[in-house]
Amino acid sequence: MTPPRHVEGRFDYVIIGAGSAGCVLANRLTADPRNRVLLLEAGGQDNWIWFHIPVGYLFAIGNPRADWMFQTVAEAGLNGRVLSYPRGKVLGGSSAINAMISMRGQAADYDGWAALGLPGWGWTDVLPVFRRIEDHFLGDTAFHARGGPWRVEPPRVRWKVLDAVRQAAIEMGVPDLDDFNTGDNEGVSYFHVNQKSGRRWSAARGFLKPVLSRPNLRLITGALTDRVVLSEGRVRAVEYRKAGQTWRVDVAGEVILSAGAIGSVQVLQRSGIGPGPWLARAGIPVQHALAGLGRNLQDHLQQRAIYTVSGVRTLNETYHSLTGRLGMALDYAVRRRGPLTMAPSQLGVFTRSDPARDRANLQFHIQPLSLDTFGDPLHRHPAITASACNLQPTSRGTVRIVSRDPDAPPEIAPNYLSTAADRQVAADAIRVTRRLMSQPGLAPYRPVETLPGPDVDDTAAALTRAAGDIGTTIFHPVGTARMGTDPAAGAVVDPRLRLHGIGGLRIVDASVMPVIPSGNTNTPTIMIAEKGAEMILQDARRS
Repeated sequence: MTPPRHVEGRFDYVIIGAGSAGCVLANRLTADPRNRVLLLEAGGQDNWIWFHIPVGYLFAIGNPRADWMFQTVAEAGLNGRVLSYPRGKVLGGSSAINAMISMRGQAADYDGWAALGLPGWGWTDVLPVFRRIEDHFLGDTAFHARGGPWRVEPPRVRWKVLDAVRQAAIEMGVPDLDDFNTGDNEGVSYFHVNQKSGRRWSAARGFLKPVLSRPNLRLITGALTDRVVLSEGRVRAVEYRKAGQTWRVDVAGEVILSAGAIGSVQVLQRSGIGPGPWLARAGIPVQHALAGLGRNLQDHLQQRAIYTVSGVRTLNETYHSLTGRLGMALDYAVRRRGPLTMAPSQLGVFTRSDPARDRANLQFHIQPLSLDTFGDPLHRHPAITASACNLQPTSRGTVRIVSRDPDAPPEIAPNYLSTAADRQVAADAIRVTRRLMSQPGLAPYRPVETLPGPDVDDTAAALTRAAGDIGTTIFHPVGTARMGTDPAAGAVVDPRLRLHGIGGLRIVDASVMPVIPSGNTNTPTIMIAEKGAEMILQDARRS
C-alpha cells in the first residue's frame, strides 16, 4: 500500500464531520486564536440552490449529491421492508436537508438523562445552553433569547386545512399552544423553523460560514475519514481519503468525532474500537474493545396516515398546476413567502397515546400534501398527511460496519416495533389519528382515510400489522455511542463526552444521547455541541 501523505502542521483539535455538531465545534473552538483546528467533511460545499430554498428537501433527500443513501436491513417489525435512511452529505450535514423544525423535547427527557448518573445534563442545566445558541423571533424570555447563531422564525405560509386540523385537535382535548419549547410540549401549534427570511438556516450558515476566515481554522471537504490512529492508549493521528489519496494528520490535542449516529460509529469501528466479535467479522484487529459502540440505536418511527379531502386547497393540486407553480415561484421570488418556504411539516400535535401516560408520547407532523415516499411526486388529488411517531420508543437497534472498506455502507438495523410496548403505542397512534380526523372541525372537508385504509379494522393485530406496513423513519437516529459511567454496561463516552479508555478522543454528536428526546433531534444535537465545546475548553484550561 502507498504510505499516506502528511498534512502539513499539527492541530490542537481535529473535528471529524462538519454537520450540525461539527459546525458548532469549529465556531466555538476557534474563538480562541491559540487553538489550531482542522475540520474534515466527507461531503461537499453547500453550493446547490436546493440546500437553501426550504422546500429543497424534496430534491435533496434521496440524491447522492446530498445524501449518504443508506438503507436499513429488512425489518421484521415493518413486515420485512427495507427503508431508505437519509443522512446529510454536505457542509451542515443533515441540517442542510432536514425538516428545519426547532424542537428541544421535554424537560423530563433531560431530567431522565441526569437520573442516569449524568451530572450537568438535566433540564435546568441545558436550558441556558439552548437559550445561548438562539436568535429567536420571540426575543428574550425565560425560554428564548436573541443574538445567538441559531436563527428561529415562525412559518411563512398558512393553509386553511391545517387551521382546521388545529381546531380538530383542540376539540379532541389537546391544549392550544404558542410555543413547543418550554419544557412541556403537549399541545397543538405551528412549528417554529430554522430559517431566516424564507431561506433554510443550516448549521453551516449559522455557525461555520461566519468564521471560515479565521486563520486558525482549516476546512477540508471531500475528506472521508478512514480511521483514528492509536498508540499507547491515546489518539495520535487521523487518516482520511481524498481524491483517491490517503492523508495523515498528526494531532497535538484531541480528536472529536462529530459524524453522527451512523458516521462516528463507522470511523471508530474501522479504527478497531468497538465490540470485539463485530470487528472480527469485519476483519479488523481489536485495538480497544468497547461493547456498547454501535448499540442502543434509537429512532422515531412515524406512521404516515393519508386522508383525501374536499373543498379545500392542498399542495398536491397546486404543485401539479402550471399556474400554481408559477404562483409559488413568484411569491417566493418577490416576498420569500409561500409554499417554497415550507418545512416538510407545518403543524405539530403532541398528545398521549392513552390517558394513563404521564406525558405526551406521540408527535404528529401534519402536512398539506401527500406522496408515496420522499423523492416521489406528490399525488394529484387533494390530500393531507398525518404522521404520528412514538416519542419514547423502547426498541433498540444496532449500527455496525461489515467491511474495512470506508466506502462500504454499514449494516443499520433499527429493530423497529420489536417490543410489545412499541407495538401497543403504534396501534394506539392509529386510533388517535382516526379520532383526530373525525372531529367536527374537519367535517366540512370530508377527510377519507386512504392509508392505512378503511379496511384496517380496530383490532390490535390489524393495527399493528398496518403500522408495520406504513411505518418509516422520521430521520432521528441517536444513541449509538451513549453517555454513561460504566463501559461494561454499554456506555461509550463519559458525561464530558470523552471516550472510555482512550485518551484524546471525544464524541460530540447525536450518538451520545442515552435516550432519544421527545421531539425532533437537530436542535438537541446543536445544544450538545455547544455544551461539548464548553467542556473541551474547560478541560484544556485545567490541563
